Amino acid sequence: MSDFKIALYGKKTTSTSLEDIIPEFFKIIQSKNIAVQIEESFYKLLKNIEGFPFLEKIEVFTGYNNLWKDLDYFFTFGGDGTILSAVTYVRDSGVPIVGVNTGRLGYLATINKKELIPNLEAILKKDYNISERSLLEVKTSKAVEVICPFALNELSIMRKETTSMITVDAYINGELLNSFWADGLIVATPTGSTGYSLSCNGPIISPENRNFVVTPIAPHNLNVRPIVIPDKDNLKLIVKSRVPQYSLSLDSRLVSLSTEVEVEVKRAKFCINIVELKNNSYLETLRKKLFWGVDNRNE
Repeated sequence: MSDFKIALYGKKTTSTSLEDIIPEFFKIIQSKNIAVQIEESFYKLLKNIEGFPFLEKIEVFTGYNNLWKDLDYFFTFGGDGTILSAVTYVRDSGVPIVGVNTGRLGYLATINKKELIPNLEAILKKDYNISERSLLEVKTSKAVEVICPFALNELSIMRKETTSMITVDAYINGELLNSFWADGLIVATPTGSTGYSLSCNGPIISPENRNFVVTPIAPHNLNVRPIVIPDKDNLKLIVKSRVPQYSLSLDSRLVSLSTEVEVEVKRAKFCINIVELKNNSYLETLRKKLFWGVDNRNE
């Protein structure tokens, strides 16, 4: 076990704390001589926890470039948003992400913090399931650089500095799909289908499907509905607006672009690997998150 290497990244939530799991977690990994690298901001947070061991020679990382490339696991402590942020560190490394949920039930961070210690031995022995999650990759015209041009959940194009609608011309493999008159447009992966797209009446797509869903945001025409397309297709988006800029969001990362800049979207060449405990399932998460079956008639 001494050859094991793990990285830790997390955020403190307002609903719970880490004091009840972090000391025990470190006690176990130190007993197994597992090498640890911690994200700089998270390390500063951990040092304030009573019982956290003082690690004199701890290695920290601040981004993708100085993260160990031979990691066995990347642990996240937080919620789904923490995992989305973790993608910018992990990228195409293939390192499995162990998402420990320290707040409410998540779609991605499905391992409740109370389950971590009892299941840590199984995780270290690789006794779990891996859920491969596809990503979007974005390319912009006019040589505009987008830092970490990938999204695990969704890409969103939205109006900026105007209350007027924008028009988004969407082309699939060079053929016009539609000119969307709306507040914006969402292109979501199966993972992101339960996020922003769902709130705009988009369908739920199981993670193993190889699809994208294109969902308009508050469309002007009521007959304009979300559409599911194969993720092998290339999508081009052209924005027209009364103001010269629009907003492009990749998960939670926001970029301002000129309306002269076109956006091309395709499936990334790599996946993100999410660790799932064997007693957890995607369908069970849906039932809990969406309160399916919570009906007096089912009692």
